[in-house]
Amino acid sequence: MTDLTPNNTFLIVGIVFVTIAVIGQSKLAFIEINPGCFGRLLALLIGISSLLYALGLLNISTGTFDLLRTSLTEQIKRSISSINELLQGS
Repeated sequence: MTDLTPNNTFLIVGIVFVTIAVIGQSKLAFIEINPGCFGRLLALLIGISSLLYALGLLNISTGTFDLLRTSLTEQIKRSISSINELLQGS
């Protein structure tokens, strides 16, 4: 664990984020952590995905990442246009 390989990095990051998600609001000596509900959920998702990646169960290639990014941007554009239509109709 002395070498900082990508697997070790994702393992450490995953443990830290899952700990933040589980503990939630806490105050250490000089650090105060108050993530809120959305922050805890996001920390849980990031932590679990980092741990799965470190264990080799989640292999995200650049093609998959690009596909995910384009689909999310398309969904956001559709949502924004439908929200605008809803607001203009009122």
